[in-house]
Amino acid sequence: MSTATLTIDLDALVANWRALDALTTGETAGVVKADAYGLGMARVARALARAGARHFFVAVAEEGAALREILGESVTIHVLSGHMPGDADMIGDCALVPMLNSVDQLIRHAEALPGHPFGVQLDTGMNRLGMEPAEWQAVREIALAQAPVLLMSHLACADERDHAMNPRQLALFREMTDGLDIPRSLANTGAMLLHGDYHFDLARPGIGVYGGAPFTEARPVVTLDIPVIQCRDLETGESVGYGCDFIAERPTRIATVAAGYGDGILRAMGPRTSLWAEDTPCPVAGRISMDLMGVDITELGRDPAHLQLLGPQQGIDVLAANAGTIGYEILTSLGARHTRRHIGG
Repeated sequence: MSTATLTIDLDALVANWRALDALTTGETAGVVKADAYGLGMARVARALARAGARHFFVAVAEEGAALREILGESVTIHVLSGHMPGDADMIGDCALVPMLNSVDQLIRHAEALPGHPFGVQLDTGMNRLGMEPAEWQAVREIALAQAPVLLMSHLACADERDHAMNPRQLALFREMTDGLDIPRSLANTGAMLLHGDYHFDLARPGIGVYGGAPFTEARPVVTLDIPVIQCRDLETGESVGYGCDFIAERPTRIATVAAGYGDGILRAMGPRTSLWAEDTPCPVAGRISMDLMGVDITELGRDPAHLQLLGPQQGIDVLAANAGTIGYEILTSLGARHTRRHIGG
């Protein structure tokens, strides 16, 4: 292989979705925004639909239109950005359900697509999207008269089990929605793991399905194998890469591998990250550049054909910690140059 190979285990992904689905008595959606967290919306969505998902969430209408073409008419597709200017034809033609975030969106939707299904996103304290309590109170009766199909909100701190924000948002969501005969959705992965009180009618796990924290029992979904282009010997005192950041302190064997930040491998992870040859860690040597990385293979004792950045020895959350970020960014950053290989599903 001449490019890195990103392998997506759809059986593991579906197993994660089913494990999370088993935690709730309601329905469980598939969240496939950002090209299914960078892993390929078409293959991931089909696998989740075969597993039983009947509701899907995307970020924008364009993603929803693509998903409708993939899955056909048998599923409900919710658009988190709501009804944006210019989206009416796409929402109508593709039977999308915009999650309306403001009075402006409510008016836009009612005028452009009267009678077309919609949901409402409520802001319970995250201050990102959704109608705030006063705004919802002002238009609530008008909105309810148009029969929304879903009411949802989003937790800011669900990954932190004991954070005071979680019960505060739950209480406000209940205050804004109790007594209404409309399906509700609050739980992402973290909230599904908190308590059944957060589950409501429709849960929408994201990162846990893709193998990330806080779902610690998740099966790994991705592996990334990178081919070795060249190996060379360094004498003590010789350097590797830009800025001479790596200086050999002994006779050293260096492998240059065919991937870098142009492939979504974050530069910040370099100083703390190893690539793996089976059970042997091989530290990154020097700076990660656009297309290449130097790797110290001295302890390996042989020249490998490829090295593994993601796999059983090192998951997305380890790389995220090394780079000072989160697993979401590791997944969605993985570049288009990788050869993608889907197995199972």
